[in-house]
Amino acid sequence: MWERAVRGIRGAIRVKDNTPEDICRATVELLQTIISVNEIETEDIASIFFTTTPDLNADFPASAARELGWNLVPLLCAREIDVPGSMTRLIRVLLHVNTTKSQDQIKHQYLGEAAVLRPDLAAK
Repeated sequence: MWERAVRGIRGAIRVKDNTPEDICRATVELLQTIISVNEIETEDIASIFFTTTPDLNADFPASAARELGWNLVPLLCAREIDVPGSMTRLIRVLLHVNTTKSQDQIKHQYLGEAAVLRPDLAAK
C-alpha cells in the first residue's frame, strides 16, 4: 500500500461548438469520467488546471467544475499554444489529486476524438 501522494491525472475532450453549453457539457463529461474511473472524492482534489485551444472562448471550463459544486477546489484556466495544424476545440485538464494510488494505477482519460492525442493513455 502506498502512502498518500499528490498525483497528476490528465485528460482531454473535443468540444462540439464554441458555446457556453457545449464547453460546460464537455468539461462535466471529462471531469465526471476522471472522477469515476479513478474513484476520487472531491475532498481529495488539490487543484485543477484547464487549458483550451484558442478557438474556445465562450466560457471557462472552471465554471463547469463550480457547477459540480467544487467551489473550494483551486481552479485555473489558460490558453493552449496555437500550434499550426493541431486539433481545434479542445479542452485539456490536469487534476492534482491526493491519493494512495501509484502512478501506474492512475487512469488518464482522453475521450472521443481527443483519444488520438495520447493513444498510449487513452487505451489504459
